[in-house]
Amino acid sequence: MIVPLDMTDDATVSAVHELGRQSYAVEAELIGTASIPALNETAEDLRALPLRWLGGFVDNVLVAFVGYARVDGVLDIDRLCVAPSHFRLGFARRLVEQVLAEGGPAIVSTGAANAPAIELYEGLGFRLVDTVVVEGGLRIAQFGHPGLVPG
Repeated sequence: MIVPLDMTDDATVSAVHELGRQSYAVEAELIGTASIPALNETAEDLRALPLRWLGGFVDNVLVAFVGYARVDGVLDIDRLCVAPSHFRLGFARRLVEQVLAEGGPAIVSTGAANAPAIELYEGLGFRLVDTVVVEGGLRIAQFGHPGLVPG
């Protein structure tokens, strides 16, 4: 079940924070660096982000989430995390599809060596736009999606 998340709720913020730390720890291993900024965020940092949040639940337990915003008409997918116990079960795909269903172009970034994420995004119609190096030497792949017409 995918539902909006209420980031004013302490239990929700705590669950998102813990799930994010677990998911980003796996990404850090995949890309060979712990320089992922989200690994150093507090729960309050997450709460303060100007994002809309959707969560995927199994038996009332948060197993996946996406945080995104519409910026200048573009859907900016800022966070996408899945509990390691629920990798490759379609949660990330369903969350991104729900964001894309809002219509319009979209952007997303991931570690340039994060093959599972890149496969997901390309499978959903995203195309590589650029690769940049950020603080700590982290290589980031940036992807764009032309957008869907809301139906």
